[in-house]
Amino acid sequence: MSKVQVKNWNDFCPQQLFLYGNYKEDGTPNFGLFCWFSYIWTTEEEYGGNGLGVMACIGGEKLTKDLIRKNGVFSANLVTEELLPLADYYGGVEGRKNEDKMHFLPTVEKGVVLDVPTIVESPVSMELKVFQEIHLGNGNDVFLCKIMGETMREDLTDKNVPFIERYKSVKQVLAGGELRYISADGRDLGGWGEPMKSL
Repeated sequence: MSKVQVKNWNDFCPQQLFLYGNYKEDGTPNFGLFCWFSYIWTTEEEYGGNGLGVMACIGGEKLTKDLIRKNGVFSANLVTEELLPLADYYGGVEGRKNEDKMHFLPTVEKGVVLDVPTIVESPVSMELKVFQEIHLGNGNDVFLCKIMGETMREDLTDKNVPFIERYKSVKQVLAGGELRYISADGRDLGGWGEPMKSL
């Protein structure tokens, strides 16, 4: 089959969704929904030495970005089908304009290494420390981070269970094309703004 030229976009290269978490000044947790996230390997001592890190891009100015800049740390919590209604809500409601945005909350616990809120219902939570911010213009910024701590659902660490079975059990959600959420196995999970209606 032939290929045709299209506008640059990532419709068929979906990315995992994460809820980034940080604490506000009054100690209450704040979460925002993001998907421009991938891994890096850090080697230089100024970046924490050898180890796994992440790059997290945040477009536009928002409360989550304000808190990351202020605190220099945040959590990244993998979004599952169970968490999707809440994640969709956090992605559609602006924290700067809605002081009561966090009236819907998951079960929150403090990180094991950093002072960040993590989500108990998320199967994987990373605690991230920013070591560099790169400004891309028009309010888009990339945060390069060292993974300082990570927690994972205990059953996912059982190597006696084949990896693919453990992977399927996570039921992660991807940001698909055409403003749709999709499951890791290709099921449609609704358009942006739809899952939150079940809250």
